[in-house]
Amino acid sequence: MKYGVINENHLFVKCYNRGKKVVTKRVVVFVLEDKHAGLLKKSHPQKQKINRVGISVTKKLGGAVERNRAKRIIREAWRKIVKTYPIVKGKLIVISAREAAGDAKTDDIFKDLAFSAHRLGLITGEKA
Repeated sequence: MKYGVINENHLFVKCYNRGKKVVTKRVVVFVLEDKHAGLLKKSHPQKQKINRVGISVTKKLGGAVERNRAKRIIREAWRKIVKTYPIVKGKLIVISAREAAGDAKTDDIFKDLAFSAHRLGLITGEKA
């Protein structure tokens, strides 16, 4: 299922300040209940709630090439999480890369995101 993207700075700040977080070696995941999930559900073609996901990578990670590579790897790992596990809908999720994410592979990020999702209660049951 397609997920929404967080583009607005105030949503990132809200997740950082009010959301629950889990810190791993390569990523930090913030989760917050989405107050506008009901409004977005009405405009969704299948009338379902969706998660809005934002990815944040700082300049500490390196130049533009390294930052974009890290974002691509995190995005692909999140797609694998959504395909593998049943994820709770209606959340704001911010994934922030740490410095170790620059050298990581997709499977490493996948393991960190799976651990974070379990700890934050994003996974509803067993494997899909």
